[in-house]
Amino acid sequence: MFDSPNTAGTTQTTAIPWLVIAFIFIPAVLILSRSFGYLPLSVAIACSMTCLAVAWVNWRKYLRLTMRSVSVRSYK
Repeated sequence: MFDSPNTAGTTQTTAIPWLVIAFIFIPAVLILSRSFGYLPLSVAIACSMTCLAVAWVNWRKYLRLTMRSVSVRSYK
C-alpha cells in the first residue's frame, strides 16, 4: 500500500534519550545531590548543553524526511 523503501522519522529516536538526559536526568541529579554552588551548577549546565548538542547533531544527521517517504502512491 505504501511505496516507501525507507522509514520516515524512526532514526530520530536516538536524539530523544539525549534530550531526556539533558532536561530531566541532569537537573534531577543536581536537585537530589543538594549541591547548589557555582561549580556543580556550571558542570550541570555544561553537561546539559553537551547533551543538547549531541541530540541536535543526531537529529540533523539522521533527518531523512523526503516527500517520497511521507506520500502515498495513488492507485488507478
